[in-house]
Amino acid sequence: MEEARNFATKHLKEYVNQNNDQNLCARVNHALELPLHWRMPWLEARRVLTKVNALITTIDDVYDVYGTLYELELFTDAVERWDANATEKLPYYMQTCFLSLHNAINEMAFETLKEKGFNNIRSLEEKWYYNGYTPSFQEYIENAWVSISAPAILVHAYFAVTNRITKESCDFLDQEYPNIIRWSSMILRLMDDLGTSTDELERGDVPKSIQCYMNDTSCVSEEDARDRVHKVSHKDELERGDVPKSIQCYMNDTGVSEEDAREYIRSLIRATWKKFNKERTVTSPFSETYIEVAMNLARMAQCMYQYGDGHGSAESETKDRVLALLIHPIPLPKNIDG
Repeated sequence: MEEARNFATKHLKEYVNQNNDQNLCARVNHALELPLHWRMPWLEARRVLTKVNALITTIDDVYDVYGTLYELELFTDAVERWDANATEKLPYYMQTCFLSLHNAINEMAFETLKEKGFNNIRSLEEKWYYNGYTPSFQEYIENAWVSISAPAILVHAYFAVTNRITKESCDFLDQEYPNIIRWSSMILRLMDDLGTSTDELERGDVPKSIQCYMNDTSCVSEEDARDRVHKVSHKDELERGDVPKSIQCYMNDTGVSEEDAREYIRSLIRATWKKFNKERTVTSPFSETYIEVAMNLARMAQCMYQYGDGHGSAESETKDRVLALLIHPIPLPKNIDG
């Protein structure tokens, strides 16, 4: 295998030096940067990102549903310190979550160091809920595009799909999230809010429009608030903790109807796509491959939440799409020859 690689590399380099086809030469030079994949890099990237997404989904439920404010502050402190000993006062299930996170991230960091020679080791919403605070739309959105966890996914994706990791790119990621991450995350957050608000309320997830309206008026009953927001919410929602989403925050800020708020969110998504497309034309320390990954995350959000909660709802269009893609055979016309 090594002899074959050396032979091919030698003759391809000679070909590039003698050929005037710039497009073909660029493709050959790109192939020579990584002439042999010892394993499928995109398969490895999918494995890493699947693990990250599973951890995010689990820990998100810990923050939204199961943990008390005190426990969540301890958990957050343990993560920030990256210290397993700091979890001693936490319940067993939270210790398990932390150790799963700790081991998974350390494993990914080790793989990055081993394969690419780079060492990449280095919560506001629950306070809003427990303090009974209803954020303004601007407060919400500035926090929510990060809390949707897309930045975490895309940072991990950088180390999984980038062949040449540069210090410039890593410094950029460490200092602040670049616009390609910001716009991708913003689209995911807004699409998630559009798709999940109704489903979450029906499941009894969160105090959204009713809480916003009762918070504003201070005197209306819960029943009156239900009528005011067209029965957007349900009583069971008060049993689980989360903050109002973008639709409800905008309704609370402006007093518009839910449909008008939804249309405003759609207009923000369209505007963000324009910013995202413009960002592709500016000079960037990131490879085209990585930028395309960020674009694909936003495209995935459009697809997953197009018909509602495609992530959290068991019966949704997403289920049919996954079955069609991975399980169900593609029907062929009976009159196709041989």
